[in-house]
Amino acid sequence: MVALESTLITHGLPAPHNLEVALGAEHDLRAGGAVPATIAVLSGELRVGLAQDELHLLAELGPDALKLSLRDLAPALASGSSGGTTVAATAWVAARAGIAVFATGGLGGVHLGARKTWDVSADLLALREAPVVVVCSGVKSILDVAATLEVLESASVTLAAYRCDSVPGFYVAATAHRAPWRFDSAEEVAAAYRAASALGLKGALVVANPPNPGLSPAEHDELMTEADRAATARSVSGKEVTPFLLAEIARLSHGRTLVLNKALVRANVRLAADIATALALPP
Repeated sequence: MVALESTLITHGLPAPHNLEVALGAEHDLRAGGAVPATIAVLSGELRVGLAQDELHLLAELGPDALKLSLRDLAPALASGSSGGTTVAATAWVAARAGIAVFATGGLGGVHLGARKTWDVSADLLALREAPVVVVCSGVKSILDVAATLEVLESASVTLAAYRCDSVPGFYVAATAHRAPWRFDSAEEVAAAYRAASALGLKGALVVANPPNPGLSPAEHDELMTEADRAATARSVSGKEVTPFLLAEIARLSHGRTLVLNKALVRANVRLAADIATALALPP
């Protein structure tokens, strides 16, 4: 079984791309021999695994749905609300539901300028208490990658790059930061996860799968500068920063980053299916 987050559907991608990726991710998991478990809150119920009509409902709600991090789950359940779960909430729920593998796009992290704003994603803190394999494309490149890696280390969250030596940066295949560990097969990931479980470690095992192909660092930096300028001009802050920057970069790149975003999610899902399969086999 592989968990999938739902803020990708509600806030991460515009319609109709959000539904396309949601259905495509579940299809890819089944084709890879895994069972998809998209996690969300619907009418005050925490759901682990959604029917196709429920995926359609989330896609239709889009940004009108709540964006639910771990801190938001209890109020959302108590008020009968509906919303998409972030990486933090999804990883926490997956771990408690006994699901060992979780696939997503990119990790949240320390935002640029966090020395003044203290804007740090709850993803980082939640992962220290969520013993799951998180397959992603590294730290979102719109963030302070170096600071994010420091926080992950302090939280005892293991980070490994998949078939590369540098930490991927979501839209870029490699950042300037060397990954602490490298895995070259799903079996290696499964072995490391089993070892962590045997030791009783509580932190996540993050497997960073680079996009192929990604943006060049120069193009990425140019897009990021323009998008950040727009966010500042419109006083965007808090949990609205990431979706705004991603949407603005997609606009500035004439949709190229949107295509890349969709492709990397599907690639991460396929790798997650391989890892789940490896974990299901005898060591």
